Amino acid sequence: MESSRQGHLVGADVGSTTVKALVVRADTGVVVWRDYRRHETRQPETLLDCFRRMEAEAGVRPHDSRVFMTGSGSRSLAPLVGARFVQEVTAVALAVERWYPRVRSVIELGGQDAKIVVFKPLGDGRTQKIPSMNDRCAGGTGAVIDKIAAKLAIPPAELGRHGYAGLHIHPVAGKCGVFAETDINSLQKQGVPPDELMASLFDALVLQNLTVLARGHTLLPDVLLVGGPNTFIRGMREAWQHALPRVWRERGVAIPDGARPEDLVFVPPDGEYFAASGAVEYGRREAEAEDARYLGLACLKDYVAGGRRHARARAA
Repeated sequence: MESSRQGHLVGADVGSTTVKALVVRADTGVVVWRDYRRHETRQPETLLDCFRRMEAEAGVRPHDSRVFMTGSGSRSLAPLVGARFVQEVTAVALAVERWYPRVRSVIELGGQDAKIVVFKPLGDGRTQKIPSMNDRCAGGTGAVIDKIAAKLAIPPAELGRHGYAGLHIHPVAGKCGVFAETDINSLQKQGVPPDELMASLFDALVLQNLTVLARGHTLLPDVLLVGGPNTFIRGMREAWQHALPRVWRERGVAIPDGARPEDLVFVPPDGEYFAASGAVEYGRREAEAEDARYLGLACLKDYVAGGRRHARARAA
């Protein structure tokens, strides 16, 4: 067991559109390798490539590494490499408790899901975690942003620079991606410029998630924004920073003296890796988790080569 504590902890977040992975030295907690990439519906192939690079570039080995995986694609893929599956909300909550104990609310937007975790103080130093997750409809998620951006011929690099503050906001339905697309089409035909269209979409997604996912709970400050859309798209961050202080004013939420409300809604460094780092934190707390020991790539290679096809055939 001593070698495993001095080896590596691997955290992987296999999501609906991206794979995020990082390698941490178990003895120091220092991140020595990380990667973020879109998998284009090729989750196993992308994960396999990540592990190959971890072995070559970070020295990850079966004898001294333990792996913890989260995300929608991890439940089926984790056993192939010996990893322990960590539920997404658990991973996010653990990362908050470790690095941002003052945070009272977390909003994560993924490719095809969204989640909110409220940390409700219990008055004795403990908090109650109240999670809410949308994983049955892509409305209010990054998939809607990608689809609208593609329709407007906005490349990914440019999308990240699209803003919200100071732009005219038009009514757009955020409940469903189809409804949002219909509204965007109508506005485009009326001559509304792309920057206002995207800002209006950001506004609609924020209002949709506050209405549905918050489930009546007030998202108290500090509020952490994580996930790819929140991390990479300036307009999404600005939309949250506009909407949440307005909710606080309406509901009489006090903020610290001298604080700017928008500064209490922020993206942490490397917010795209937040769930993966939470999976690592789970592993750090489960120091004797023998069932999470890295098995190498043989089973994952076999799955990619033909096992997935066979599994689909059996399911059919």
